[in-house]
Amino acid sequence: MKYEKEIFGLMGFTFVFPGQGAQSIGMGQALAKAYSKSRKVFEEVDDALDFKLSKLIWEGSIDDLTLTKNAQPALMATSIAAFRAMEEENLMPDSINFFAGHSLGEYSALCAAGALELSVTAKLLRIRGEAMQKAVPIGVGAMAAILGLDLKAVEDIAAQAAQTQICQAANDNDPNQVVISGHFEAVERAIEIAKESGARRAILLPVSAPFHCPLMQPATDIMDEALSRVTIKQPISPIVANYSAKPVIEPSDIKDSLVRQIMGRVKWRESIEFLSNNGVKQVYEVGAGKALSGMIKRVNKDISCQNISSPEDLNKILLKEN
Repeated sequence: MKYEKEIFGLMGFTFVFPGQGAQSIGMGQALAKAYSKSRKVFEEVDDALDFKLSKLIWEGSIDDLTLTKNAQPALMATSIAAFRAMEEENLMPDSINFFAGHSLGEYSALCAAGALELSVTAKLLRIRGEAMQKAVPIGVGAMAAILGLDLKAVEDIAAQAAQTQICQAANDNDPNQVVISGHFEAVERAIEIAKESGARRAILLPVSAPFHCPLMQPATDIMDEALSRVTIKQPISPIVANYSAKPVIEPSDIKDSLVRQIMGRVKWRESIEFLSNNGVKQVYEVGAGKALSGMIKRVNKDISCQNISSPEDLNKILLKEN
């Protein structure tokens, strides 16, 4: 299905932003030292949270950084710092047809696209991280990655494993990687069934809560209220929403998508298929890690992926242009 709003053109450029799990100590620090716009991003996020998040990112412990309430705004800040560095180097494409982000990365995408102010985005992600962490007591829920089976197979396994509990596909990342989420016992049952069903690997993930499943209902309610109190503007280009794998541009639709994605499946594979079907040839993965590029290549090897997370990454693009 083609996206028919011709005003955005089909130049083939898309920016994508990583989600939780990509965090590392020191991320974004080199950008902040090299670019004034990047440095201002971290300063503004620190001010918005009334907390030296930048110090935690650059000098803290990985355990503290990995806490959901810290990781979410930290990853967003790093992504936007990289995006601003591209602006400072005048490396922005003339036309960007879409933005997209994986889970919390959707907030980064909205910030980069001008739909949310940076300080507002940081505060929302702090609220989101705390709400998602508190929604389920530690040990009650779990998530697991199932490798080597497609979505339909994993959905069948999750349904079989659920019994009287919750277990469902949470992230459809690529044709051979699906993440499940739900009650701990149900997820453990699903892991064993997946192994018996020919999965290449089935492993528990080191997360503190079962994201993107109905156990997140309390967090959904909190974010519904929080989002109703902020101003969302129309982005400069459409956002391909996790919940629907379709473009959204109207503020009311954006809010609805952000609320729904907390319990809904992250349709990353479907989102990349949408981008591919709508002329995207070049993707910039902006922020920490390279996980999204790997997923994208497994969906469509013909899409060119460029990671932007350091001054060296920007220098590579500058050298190509010169």
